[in-house]
Amino acid sequence: MNKKIHIYTDGSSKGNPGPGGYGIFIEIFFGHFYNRKIISEGFRYTTNNRMELLSVIVGLEKIKKKKQNIIVFTDSKYIVNTVQNRWIYKWEKNNFHNKKNVDLWKRFLDLFYQHFVIFHWIKSHNDHYINDYCDRLSVEASKKKLLKIDYIYEKQIIF
Repeated sequence: MNKKIHIYTDGSSKGNPGPGGYGIFIEIFFGHFYNRKIISEGFRYTTNNRMELLSVIVGLEKIKKKKQNIIVFTDSKYIVNTVQNRWIYKWEKNNFHNKKNVDLWKRFLDLFYQHFVIFHWIKSHNDHYINDYCDRLSVEASKKKLLKIDYIYEKQIIF
């Protein structure tokens, strides 16, 4: 039986930078069995692109078995274009010189190389029920009273 894994992601921030969050919906199909996982988390000071990328990273981290076929659905052209246009490989070769979110891109690549990942772009706020759900999760997460600290990002801003 073939396992199919779909990871739907979204990230948001109020202000850019500002408080932000991400939402993830993972579906795993295995024969007649279906499993899903829903994840969200908020940060006190971040950017939209960081949350979009972190949502993909956390989604991939939840897939423990290596060499899985995964489709990631995202409304982030930032991520889709970077991977599909193969810019990520040039960035990596140049040690991410003058690129933003280097910490997250390196973390992403470690996971990306462990699986077979395809990206599928979804137009945001276009009545795609799972993407809309992930958007709501990300916004709600950004409004929580206790938000995580994105230490790497905040350190870069201060210095």
